[in-house]
Amino acid sequence: MAISDRTVGIIGTGNIGSTLATNFAAGGQDVLLASRDQETARKLAASLDGHAEAVSTGEAVDRADVLVLAVWLDADRELIAEFGERLAGKVIVDPSNAVGPDGKGGYHKVIGEQESSGQILAGLLPAGARLKAFGSLSAVTLAAVARQEPERAVLFYATDDDAAGDLVADLIQTAGYEPVRAGGLDQSIRIEMFGDLHEVGGLGRAVTRTEALKALEAS
Repeated sequence: MAISDRTVGIIGTGNIGSTLATNFAAGGQDVLLASRDQETARKLAASLDGHAEAVSTGEAVDRADVLVLAVWLDADRELIAEFGERLAGKVIVDPSNAVGPDGKGGYHKVIGEQESSGQILAGLLPAGARLKAFGSLSAVTLAAVARQEPERAVLFYATDDDAAGDLVADLIQTAGYEPVRAGGLDQSIRIEMFGDLHEVGGLGRAVTRTEALKALEAS
């Protein structure tokens, strides 16, 4: 089944969540929006030409087939602890970066240097939930390069589940990017901030498919 046949939910309406919602809607994908700040979710939904509905977090969890957790890692942990088995059978998308302000105007990892937020979440999810991590672009760049021409910018993803990967690759295309699989979840650290396949890391910028494949071949 194509992503258009599935219900997509986004939890979190910060920079990443709102940018993804806007880009999904621009590609014709309807989304459920949930946030601790429900007024922000309602305002965002109202701006997306009928392609979004503001709902509670519980309703998003129950109704969505594909659930994008666009929140900080600590909030991810809280969500998984709260909803537990209700996440079983869902495709869980993790676009997060386990980082925090470094006090110098930048960011630093809040987990071990060799740890990945994608792998951490995979270990917390109930059996039957299928995790797919994606990243490699900041919120500012996500907004700036969606549907760029003549070649679309790449959004890398990593997954151990082929069917889940196919669904989310379709979602990445709908949002206006070119999906490129970096490998399994053991490669997710590479597409998170400071990784060699992230804009704020080894790549230094958004890349095209040709450049992305060269980067993968060189590693």
